[in-house]
Amino acid sequence: MSPIPKPLFFFFFLNYVSLSTSLSLHLPLTSLPISSTTNSHRFTTSLLSRKAPSPSSPPYNFRSRFKYSMALIISLPIGTPPQAQQMVLDTGSQLSWIQCHRKKLPPKPKTSFDPSLSSSFSTLPCSHPLCKPRIPDFTLPTSCDSNRLCHYSYFYADGTFAEGNLVKEKITFSNTEITPPLILGCATESSDDRGILGMNRGRLSFVSQAKISKFSYCIPPKSNRPGFTPTGSFYLGDNPNSKGFKYVSLLTFPESQRMPNLDPLAYTVPMIGIRFGLKKLNISGSVFRPDAGGSGQTMVDSGSEFTHLVDAAYDKVREEIVTRVGRRLKKGYVYGGTADMCFDGNVAMIPRLIGDLVFQFTRGVEILVPKERVLVNVGGGIHCVGIGRSSMLGAASNIIGNVHQQNLWVEFDVTNRRVGFARADCSRIL
Repeated sequence: MSPIPKPLFFFFFLNYVSLSTSLSLHLPLTSLPISSTTNSHRFTTSLLSRKAPSPSSPPYNFRSRFKYSMALIISLPIGTPPQAQQMVLDTGSQLSWIQCHRKKLPPKPKTSFDPSLSSSFSTLPCSHPLCKPRIPDFTLPTSCDSNRLCHYSYFYADGTFAEGNLVKEKITFSNTEITPPLILGCATESSDDRGILGMNRGRLSFVSQAKISKFSYCIPPKSNRPGFTPTGSFYLGDNPNSKGFKYVSLLTFPESQRMPNLDPLAYTVPMIGIRFGLKKLNISGSVFRPDAGGSGQTMVDSGSEFTHLVDAAYDKVREEIVTRVGRRLKKGYVYGGTADMCFDGNVAMIPRLIGDLVFQFTRGVEILVPKERVLVNVGGGIHCVGIGRSSMLGAASNIIGNVHQQNLWVEFDVTNRRVGFARADCSRIL
């Protein structure tokens, strides 16, 4: 099944809270599409090793296979005793939520969380501050349900949704690595079988509530080989591979600097240009930074598949693609409503004609997408350049999607407000 672009999460406007380290662990990722039409997809998680905690190594190790098509699915042990929950790791989202057991109805999915089995589970009453009107943590006001519990409804731009109660629950990594009770959504109605692990810089994100100082992941390239399943890695805390990381400082914005098109809680990076091979496109650096209204910020988003560019940048990229391979473009075809640089039939020559794609940042930092991975197989014999037009999503931002984070270590150093990159063979990392 062809993946579809990730729905844009509504943006939240809260102060960033500086954090300190409390957890260091290494988990696997599973990658699957975010789609209400993918209920037939399932993944299995195998526990390969569980080491005793020590100061010099991660205290808890999971490995899981993942079918990389779009979203990074991580299995987290939630509750006491822990119940494994599938969650989309999303650096563009704040609220974490899990699929919860529906009372008097069959559970959906079968792996949904059963609150009655956890001794650390609690609900948020209507009197909780988050249930007050005009609290800007949610796009829609929370409300009291018939049981006087805090109810939330969380909607995405493509019409998908999750709703249920706000709750508190622990993540129990091991006997010695347990988070404090975290505020989560306990969804009893949703359009997807998986939850969300919100990893942005908002005060309700998993990163902020669990006081994570840094985290990193390595996404392997998608493979079309039958029977082959790549694996990826995710770290909370220090990454033993970080020696070769190159960092750029995040652009941060005070609460008083609210702008209508700005997401101040995103991981906003200082991009300065785009290159094809050695040719730098004629795009002003200001296109990649927020203007007076907040349009143009460039964010790193693990929850988006394709990269999306504002019109001024997208038009220049498309102009260059047309110059190089224009007569081979599939006319009238737009993938996911945003990407119209697509091809069908024999595409063997096209990557060589396009060349390497390079996203340029300050301090000489680059994300290099080799020509062999410039095209993305979207199914049906069609391949697309992995870039869409932001305005077709109703967004005014540049978004570096996970398709252009493949074979990279990407580290979010929250404490030092920076993002690091390093090339890697992510399918070979143990």
